[in-house]
Amino acid sequence: MRQIVLDTETTGLDPKSGHRIIEIGCVELVNRNLTGNNYHQYINPQREVDAGAMAVHGISNEFLADKPTFAEIAQPFFDYINGAELIIHNAPFDVGFINHEFVLLGQVLPAIDSAGVCTILDTLKMARKRHPGQRNSLDALCKRYGVDNTQRDLHGALLDSEILADVYLAMTGGQVSLSFDEQKNAGVAGQVQVVHQATPVIKATANELEAHERLLETVQKESGGHCLWKA
Repeated sequence: MRQIVLDTETTGLDPKSGHRIIEIGCVELVNRNLTGNNYHQYINPQREVDAGAMAVHGISNEFLADKPTFAEIAQPFFDYINGAELIIHNAPFDVGFINHEFVLLGQVLPAIDSAGVCTILDTLKMARKRHPGQRNSLDALCKRYGVDNTQRDLHGALLDSEILADVYLAMTGGQVSLSFDEQKNAGVAGQVQVVHQATPVIKATANELEAHERLLETVQKESGGHCLWKA
């Protein structure tokens, strides 16, 4: 199963008001394993970034001036996500912006949530169902599930995707293998390593063993000598 944890940063809050995507960050999971095959791209929005948005992500107009436009990166981006399940926190926001960018291209590419392209899993919706009445922002979920987000002074699409991948794995039962970096450090990059945890062995006491033997003698007697545990 191929999943893409995805996040975007934008010039503002509403694509219908002319706001555009300025950063896309994606982290790939295959069968719940981090692969290291990530996608990260800054984008020239061909308009000014709102001051309020810049205060959130810190990405300036000057920084974006020499970056490619969305039209230049649209096809490689689409090819990367096509066929995957997209894991997004507050999915309507990011999906709405991406689909709007595709519309501006003249519908050369289909909407990402249309049939046969991608399925969408919204972790905000999932968190609200699991933790009703509680704060379910990404930072709140990091605190709840013990995910380190100390590097998150400002929002960033790739960093937020990496953090969300850890949160998603924790929310849905944990990661079943070492991360990509851990595999690489162990000299087995690209291979799946299952982390086995030793099961503690608790031995019976002398009194318990004696009681067990008495029970077996009773079963042996009641069964006419056919106690399987005495065989």
